Amino acid sequence: MGHDAPAVRTTAGSTSTGVLVAVLSLAVFMSSLDLFIVNLAFPYISRSYHGTDLGSLSWVLNGYTIAFAAVLVPAGRWADRVGRRRMLVAGLAVFSAGSLLCGLAPGVWWLVGARLVQALGAGAMVPASLSLLLAVAPPAGRARAIGTWSALGALGAACGPVIGGALVEIDWRWVFWVNLPVGMAAVALVSRLLPESRDETARGRPDLIGAVLLALSAALVALCVVEAPAWGWTSGKAAATLAAAAIGAAGMLFRSSRHTEPVIELGLLRSRGFSGAFVASVLYYAAFGAFVLSSVEFLTGVWHYSPIRAGLAIGPGPLAVLPVARLVAPRLATRLGGAGRVALAGCATNAGAQLLWLWRIGATPGYLAHLLPAQLLGGVGVGLTIPSLLAAGSASLSPDRFGTGSGILNLARQLGTVLGVAALVAILSRPDAAEPLADFRHGIVMIVSFFATAGLACAALLPLARRAPAGGGDVAGAPEVARLAVGDAR
Repeated sequence: MGHDAPAVRTTAGSTSTGVLVAVLSLAVFMSSLDLFIVNLAFPYISRSYHGTDLGSLSWVLNGYTIAFAAVLVPAGRWADRVGRRRMLVAGLAVFSAGSLLCGLAPGVWWLVGARLVQALGAGAMVPASLSLLLAVAPPAGRARAIGTWSALGALGAACGPVIGGALVEIDWRWVFWVNLPVGMAAVALVSRLLPESRDETARGRPDLIGAVLLALSAALVALCVVEAPAWGWTSGKAAATLAAAAIGAAGMLFRSSRHTEPVIELGLLRSRGFSGAFVASVLYYAAFGAFVLSSVEFLTGVWHYSPIRAGLAIGPGPLAVLPVARLVAPRLATRLGGAGRVALAGCATNAGAQLLWLWRIGATPGYLAHLLPAQLLGGVGVGLTIPSLLAAGSASLSPDRFGTGSGILNLARQLGTVLGVAALVAILSRPDAAEPLADFRHGIVMIVSFFATAGLACAALLPLARRAPAGGGDVAGAPEVARLAVGDAR
């Protein structure tokens, strides 16, 4: 983007900013919802496809996440060139088409392929929606708009099992088909209400080869983590798979160092705040992705809840996310001196919630006394952490780098989710597993470790106090973005 970005020729008329933010938030809600809505459909998909195991089903989730991650940054750059509203509408259309194909899939690998189509649409619409959000929100309300957008993304991910639990009672295919009316409505609203916006100075083509290398590397790491318990961690297969992933990652980084429109702008990672938010996001979403899948598998597999009952049991946590993200996190950031401290507090809250669940977990159902307190505390942690990590990472960016930087931070979210889901599947699918409850305990310990390590990354790398930005260099325009980071609760 140019230095005046995001530059917009508005045609939105008198439509209120709140309505526009709500319309744009539909994109991130839908894309995040589909990260986890399939979890409660797994038993039904397995029966439909003749006993497919959890390792194979995990690719219905991880295939989507990997393709989503690979597309995010190139799609954001294309949106700058061809028009952000146009890219958003195209992404919504592709996402809806992929949803239709998912429901029609005759086999599990056809379903994985259809999920890749969905992911291409999601990866196109998310960066375009954020760029348009920054364009339509006035500076004084931008922090609250970003909080709403990012919180609805977290709410979508956390609500996935709740909505999925209700839909699978009808037919698991409705888990995907429900996107069709929402997607069509979103296309109509975006086309009617949103202004077009593009970067007139954008030049060059995004590095598609780098994006493919990124996707292959992430897929190989996930494959190794899922299959290594059966292969053996020191086996030749595991070593070869990790070596191939490392080669792919090295190739992507090499291209990023030389390409004019790279998948990852390595220069951004020189900022301690940005790189800290990137690392913390990978670790946090590894924990978050594993936590959501673990909750679903435990409730349906150990407590033998029906899908709709399991979804309702998970529901109170997600309900806490939006008010905390919208109202509590910005005020805490102002009071504590920065978004980094709020992100640290959120990671600690999530780790504490999982430790509480680890203490109370048992084979005999005891929802109100055992699970509900941990779910509510976890929802508070999510509401504190997710918008704060985005704001903390954005605080060191100049306005012309915000779109690119936010795409990379969203990339970190997807990579973390792949890592966490693959690690949990490896724990729950061990061929020598003796007692399911013990495996879930091991999974919770892993989740706590990821949350705690994310908190350490926040403490070590993120600016934990609000500081006036120095002039010049890569902090041009940072005062406005710093206001985003602290939530501007005035």
